[in-house]
Amino acid sequence: MPKKVWLLVIGAFINITGSSLIWPLNTIYMHDHLGQSLSVAGFVLMMNAGATVLGNLVGGYLFDKFGGYKSIMLGISITVISLIGITIWHGWPHYVYFLIVMGFGSGIVIPAMFALVGSVWPEGGRKGFNAIYLAQNLGVAVGPALAGPIAEVSFDYLFISNLGLYILFLLIAVITYRHMDPKIEKGNDEEVIENNPSKANFYSLLILCSAFLLAWVGYSQWASTLSTHIQQLGIGLKEYSLLWTINGLLIITLQPLISPLVQKYEKQIKAQLVVGMLIMMFSFTIILFAESFKMFAVAMMILTLGEIFVWPAVPTIANMLAPKGKGGTYQGVVNSIGSIGRMIGPFIGGIIVDQYNMNALIVVLCGLFIVAIIPCILYDSPIKRKIGKYNNHNPVNEK
Repeated sequence: MPKKVWLLVIGAFINITGSSLIWPLNTIYMHDHLGQSLSVAGFVLMMNAGATVLGNLVGGYLFDKFGGYKSIMLGISITVISLIGITIWHGWPHYVYFLIVMGFGSGIVIPAMFALVGSVWPEGGRKGFNAIYLAQNLGVAVGPALAGPIAEVSFDYLFISNLGLYILFLLIAVITYRHMDPKIEKGNDEEVIENNPSKANFYSLLILCSAFLLAWVGYSQWASTLSTHIQQLGIGLKEYSLLWTINGLLIITLQPLISPLVQKYEKQIKAQLVVGMLIMMFSFTIILFAESFKMFAVAMMILTLGEIFVWPAVPTIANMLAPKGKGGTYQGVVNSIGSIGRMIGPFIGGIIVDQYNMNALIVVLCGLFIVAIIPCILYDSPIKRKIGKYNNHNPVNEK
């Protein structure tokens, strides 16, 4: 990979390592230390994710308008300011205020980094996005592995550690991202873009994102309702954090096996999405019978296998669909949809568990994954219709 991509990968790793020190333990902190119910904790996480949605859209717009460096610097600066506040004041309700600001700042960073990868290495295709995805998951492996032991000593140290990592990220961005050229935009499917208005491409993106949304509603339960459920079964913070470490390390170790398979069936990306959704759904059925750490570890392993097929594919498709100069906006939409899933997921999950039980939630989630398969199959139908209309009005000789 080019040096610029490696620098973005390092930044993504530090960014996610910092954020993953807190996000898996948010529900536990609010429920066990601040005395809030699961529904209240879910609502707070929903507001945090809502701020992230806004940040995603703003970050994508700023990337197209002012470039990646300025967008990333703005997002990091806002996040650092919020972390300074949460380190000093992390009682109720101050914790909520700073968590919302943090969500907005971090939301600006992510789509800008994905769009920047697409612009500095357009010929890399899925490789650049997959590299960022791997870096993020390595951060997910390292962050929670550190978070559990640190939190058992004191949550104060957790906030300080998070602040330190984001300051490091800020320094790296200042030194290395300034000279990156974010304006280089090349479509990966220029023929499709030429023959179809960007409106058809955008509709296709939204259809794909509906599946992305449903998948994230399910996935977000691992950091919200399931975290408390696991605690109630007598599984400690260290073991719960280890689940996320397994997730991140497994993503990395499976790459030599998965990458050749993905490359071989690169043009059958719909099949990859469908298989990934089915695998993630199966992981939740395991939870119905899980009462020990080993069973939850098995469920996490299966979930990880499914997300490897789905998560990198969505920003890759968005980059292919994006017209020139709209790469940031399209990545902003993708990330905002994922954030919406993380926003409504904990809130809906908390209500279902409070009103019914965990098994009822699992049944609902399995249904969502099945529904998500439909847009995975049909997402490119607007483009196909436009191509058909174009060919009917502009007939050409075919071999």
